[in-house]
Amino acid sequence: MIIIAIDGPAAAGKGTLAKRLAATLNLPYLDTGLLYRATAKLVLEAGGNPADHETATAAARALTEADAARADLRDMATSKAASQVASIPAVRAALLAYQRAYANANGAVLDGRDIGTVIFPHADVKLFVTASVEARAKRRQAEFIAKGEHIPLADVIADVAARDEADRRRTASPLIPAEDAILIDTTTLNADEAFLRAMEEVKKKQAIFSREKMAPKGTS
Repeated sequence: MIIIAIDGPAAAGKGTLAKRLAATLNLPYLDTGLLYRATAKLVLEAGGNPADHETATAAARALTEADAARADLRDMATSKAASQVASIPAVRAALLAYQRAYANANGAVLDGRDIGTVIFPHADVKLFVTASVEARAKRRQAEFIAKGEHIPLADVIADVAARDEADRRRTASPLIPAEDAILIDTTTLNADEAFLRAMEEVKKKQAIFSREKMAPKGTS
């Protein structure tokens, strides 16, 4: 059983990487960002204010797996609202137990913004995936276009930059790399290159596990 924590800003490629690692290693995968998006969507659909602590916390506590599996959680309105609910400590506390229980059952690959620092500070492998604002905005714009949403690149860049700032400045679990996280900058990397880089770190950890397993008791 191995737990892999992948953190980083929006559209850095951590989701694509996490899914591929999970499939390769036969591990469960959890996109923790969807938990906050789903919480935000519940608030918006109820006509509530995502910045209201009581409303957002109630939605987080009522969240179900079906809510997080919805296909309509990546529009711009939900993205902005997700950033608001994610800044609320009580919301993060409500979702923390869900995330830990998920991974502790059978191991997992989890991606988000505080996996290696808060959710699993003792994760076996910690990766921090990032890229330039411009590169991430172009990727996000492509996602919008694929869904029929034609949003000017300048607007997407502004939204990505604002989300970054909100994630970094929030008092509850700010977006920072864990001290022992491996940095992977995907600005000039394609998905295959990022995957190979991540697998190098996973294989190092697996080699350590193998040596520990084979070592006679009482040795290190």
